[in-house]
Amino acid sequence: MNRKEKIQELSEEIFENLARLVKHDSKLSEEKPGKPFGEEPAAVLSEALQIAESLGFKTVNLDNYCGYAEMGEGRDIIGIAGHLDIVPAGDGWHTDPFAMTKIGDRYYGRGTTDDKGPVIASLYAMKLLRDEGISLNKRVRLLMGCNEETGSRCMAHYNEVEEPITLGFTPDGNFPCIYGEKGHMGMVAESKQTKILDIRGGFVSNAVCHQCETVIPAGEVTEDALKKALADTPLQSFRVTEENGKITIFAEGVAAHASTPLLGINAAGCTMEALEKAGFDDAFVHFYNSHIGTKCDGSGCGLKFEDEYGNLTFNNGIIGMKDGKIFCTIDIRVPVTVTKEQLLQGIEPYLDCDGGTFTVRGIGDPLFYPKDSPLVDALYGAYTEISGDTEHEPMVIGGGTYAKSLPGIIAFGPEKPDTDYRIHNADEFLIIPEYLQSIEIYMKAIENLLKI
Repeated sequence: MNRKEKIQELSEEIFENLARLVKHDSKLSEEKPGKPFGEEPAAVLSEALQIAESLGFKTVNLDNYCGYAEMGEGRDIIGIAGHLDIVPAGDGWHTDPFAMTKIGDRYYGRGTTDDKGPVIASLYAMKLLRDEGISLNKRVRLLMGCNEETGSRCMAHYNEVEEPITLGFTPDGNFPCIYGEKGHMGMVAESKQTKILDIRGGFVSNAVCHQCETVIPAGEVTEDALKKALADTPLQSFRVTEENGKITIFAEGVAAHASTPLLGINAAGCTMEALEKAGFDDAFVHFYNSHIGTKCDGSGCGLKFEDEYGNLTFNNGIIGMKDGKIFCTIDIRVPVTVTKEQLLQGIEPYLDCDGGTFTVRGIGDPLFYPKDSPLVDALYGAYTEISGDTEHEPMVIGGGTYAKSLPGIIAFGPEKPDTDYRIHNADEFLIIPEYLQSIEIYMKAIENLLKI
């Protein structure tokens, strides 16, 4: 029986175990004693470690920050780093996001592709290699973290208490493989004064704000002018109501990951554009449209940069109001050759504007490996050998992964080129034949890494 046949024979068991992880709403929640990221992240880690133990692996729980399953002997460690936490499910699902649902050749559920599915795929790749009796001159360790989506404190803890990884990959990106990740810059924009009475939108900073509700005083604009302006935007839907001297606008856009904001439609940005077009004269609305806007390129605040590996992307993820001030989270993915000094020089003239301010919260370094390095060669070779795809090349992406938190690893799958798996969006899914093939790709990748 060849590898494809063995994987197919195990497929029912594989998807049953994946469903055990998907059932957990493992987003970041309130810290509890011994559970730094809340109840469900700890529960899903326990579930994953039970699955790994039932398959015969040594397992370790590192204080509910993360855990690992391991096989093999030796000083060096091949690390496979996946995560079990998720972004909030949000609205708009056609299935229960926490009950894995098969429709055609797809399984739907939060985490099926990002990143519970790849964790299970990697675990079975390890099992099948072990069952083949492959010589393990290194340890192979599957790390399962619980805080990748909101800061990767899980891997910071791993680095504090465990041996370092020698080399490896994180199955939390794209095929063929990713040899560079853009840097990250976080900012907060705040209003100085505004007539807006309330505004709420977005769920997380690292996704496009796809829903927004805004309340303004009646009498500032006509309802007809506002509806006409909103109709001229790319919003999927909107609703305007007037009651008790207030106009409420509900806007529905399209969610997308912050690294690819042009794939989404920002409901807050469209609302701001429509307000100004309808004649709502407001200092913050003007500030937003001038310096944040919907172009997603940072051109409004001195941050329009690009290099041979990609462009800067600029995303407003959350908008809200506190103590009469509007705040907006800004998630920026920075081209790998752009320096911190260039960023600070670009934003400096815009830190204090007439209608609002920007505050830089942090700037993170990019990740970059030579395209012809042994690590890239090993992983890219595994992908091309199993998939037969030689058209697509290793790439640089805007997303950030565990590769920035652990030495010697890059992102490797599971997403195939040119497919939107709706991660960080409603109706996230995996494609069954692709998913099963990814197990074989990960088997070959581990074999190649054992030879380095």
